[in-house]
Amino acid sequence: MILLALAVFCAALSPLLRWYAYPRLAKVPAGRYEAVVLEAKDATLLDYATLEPRKVSKVTLVQTLKGNVEQARKVGRETGRDVVVWDTLTHMSGPDGALVSRIPERYVFDAHTQQPVHAGGEHVDGTPVRRDGIAYKWPFGVQKRDYRYFDMQIRASAPIHYRGTRTFRGLDVYYFEQTIPWTRAPLPKALPLGVTPDAVRQLGLERWYATKRMFWVDPITGAPVNGEELHREEMRWTGQPGKKPLTAFAGHVQMRPDYVDSTVALVSSQRRLVLLLTTYLPWGFAGLGAALLGLALVLEARSRRPRPAGGDPPRDRRAIAGDMSQDGGTFELPPPGRGR
Repeated sequence: MILLALAVFCAALSPLLRWYAYPRLAKVPAGRYEAVVLEAKDATLLDYATLEPRKVSKVTLVQTLKGNVEQARKVGRETGRDVVVWDTLTHMSGPDGALVSRIPERYVFDAHTQQPVHAGGEHVDGTPVRRDGIAYKWPFGVQKRDYRYFDMQIRASAPIHYRGTRTFRGLDVYYFEQTIPWTRAPLPKALPLGVTPDAVRQLGLERWYATKRMFWVDPITGAPVNGEELHREEMRWTGQPGKKPLTAFAGHVQMRPDYVDSTVALVSSQRRLVLLLTTYLPWGFAGLGAALLGLALVLEARSRRPRPAGGDPPRDRRAIAGDMSQDGGTFELPPPGRGR
């Protein structure tokens, strides 16, 4: 009965871990801090002093992400949901370290599903936005399908397409691509040499942007382990379509190798924790429950095995005679078929 009770307990615990505990325990922590460095080598930048594009050896982008715990608690009380608030900053600098652009964001989303929550002052570069789709991170348990991904440059979402399963640094990952065609985009408020968006507009220029965005995403945690972007920006002359545009930035943006290594290590550790709740423990408890049930049935069957009537089974006649001889007595076996 004890084994049977333990078997029932394990059998009940297995689906509870997968379908009850996992959706509640798997979530993005509210206080997360992360920094990633990306580089574009042999890139093209616009010199705002001369309004001439020039080749540079390297452009560096530093993306920092900081969880705003206090704001997350406030939005959680207002909405009744478990939310995360990320304050992010994308800082682009040239080879000499001089500022190229600087764009802050606030991203508010559900900690469990990664769907945006429209509260808490979500913005891009100080301008309020209303996101749809995902940004930065995919949901736990990524599916082999297209998603909508938010682009901070145009401040709108567009489809990002699943392109197959690949192996990256020993991990089986899903590969996604998003293409943004040439689209008019707002100017960053922070520009080189103290130039302002109003000053650029007074020159008769407007910013256009296009990119091809690539992500290698771990399907278990939903975290990208690598990201690249073929990024292009132009300054086009307003009302003068025949005039040659100025290349503001063009380059192949890639994660720096050391940050790829640290990202893969972090995602691998988190992947094991998620698999513990979704696979290892549920299947382990299910197997243990089956083994305990089998053992309980075996013991029950042995306890119910019938025994011969009249006590111990009769011993061999010659063995009995041998016992009598050892005691010093005599014993004569009667002929077969006859009594004593």
